[in-house]
Amino acid sequence: MSNLFSIDGDVAVVTGAGTGIGEGTAHVLAEAGARIVCAGRRLDKIEQVAADIRAAGGEAIAVQTDVTVDDDVENLMRSAMDTWGRLDILVNNAGGSPIQSPLTELPREEWDATLALNLTAVWNCTRIAARYMSQGSRIVNVSSIAAREIVPGSGHYSAAKRAVNSLTESFARELGPRIRVNCVMPGLVPTEIAMKALRISDADLPRLEQALNLPCGRLGTPTDLGAAILYLVSPASEWVSGESIGISGGQFPVAGM
Repeated sequence: MSNLFSIDGDVAVVTGAGTGIGEGTAHVLAEAGARIVCAGRRLDKIEQVAADIRAAGGEAIAVQTDVTVDDDVENLMRSAMDTWGRLDILVNNAGGSPIQSPLTELPREEWDATLALNLTAVWNCTRIAARYMSQGSRIVNVSSIAAREIVPGSGHYSAAKRAVNSLTESFARELGPRIRVNCVMPGLVPTEIAMKALRISDADLPRLEQALNLPCGRLGTPTDLGAAILYLVSPASEWVSGESIGISGGQFPVAGM
């Protein structure tokens, strides 16, 4: 049974690995045996995650990357190849939007920035990584529960994430069977960017947890998402591709949240 969830020796690129879901995913995949390329804009953050993985006995490097910049993405994938000679897994996690606004009042530059980070970067990272990947490789996109539920003030973000779900299906068809492509849709995980968008602090989390009244009884954690992503990149999910799976604690939309 343990072999179903082993990715021992695989090389995994995780974007947005410096904090939140990306950080949690990097640690989970490393503990399952993968060698991790931690990518992100804030070098100090990704270097710390890579150092923590190495301190725990794993293998990891940090590559400063802005996923909206083509040259950065090329360098990221080449770094995986130059370091370990292979690229088996890509987790397109970088994303988010710190802005909540009605669509009619949303600045054009924020619309463009949201699509560039949350949609175009997923397409670009995937098409570039695919050049280096071989038979049996896996890609997981991190979308959002906002792709299927209306979140007041986040229409721009929802539109981008719903498009990621569609992109996942298209890439799964185009790249299969050489590469499997799937997607996770996180519910509310109180990461740095989520809390900024919702304008909440740690003190607000108990109230929020009570308001959501999740069937699973609590808010999500980065490890929860990392575990789901591990399933999608492990042998356990060999017959799964093109799927967008909600990892949300049973979350339903709550007015005003």
